Amino acid sequence: MERPIRIMFVCTGNSARSQMAEAFCRVLGQRRVEAKSAGTEPKGLNPNAVRVMQERGIDISNHRSEGLDVAEASEMDYLITVCGNAEERCPVLPAGVMRIHWPLEDPAAATGCPEHVLEVFRRTRDEIEARVLSFLARLGEPCP
Repeated sequence: MERPIRIMFVCTGNSARSQMAEAFCRVLGQRRVEAKSAGTEPKGLNPNAVRVMQERGIDISNHRSEGLDVAEASEMDYLITVCGNAEERCPVLPAGVMRIHWPLEDPAAATGCPEHVLEVFRRTRDEIEARVLSFLARLGEPCP
């Protein structure tokens, strides 16, 4: 059996966007992919990310916010940054690591009543899910 495709999602805090992307990739990619996430400045898992993923039937409550390890990132097939800060601060990686950037809204920056904040998290979650589905669908296709 072929080894799984290794994918790392990186954001600043590794608290919401990258965690949700990792979880969707693991669930939707099944055994085809090995997904991880990391942050340039890990801040801990955001409880709102846990809550909105639970709404999709995906439990990320046992995930940990981890720092970006350059050696580990260098072993990935794809490194996907999900915020501008991570894209700017991401180190130079070997040529074999394909870098992709998904500019996603930071739901942790949302303010207002709790329901409004959850709506921002849901919107970001849904965009991540759509991007992961599209990315996984293209994995088997040759590069243009």
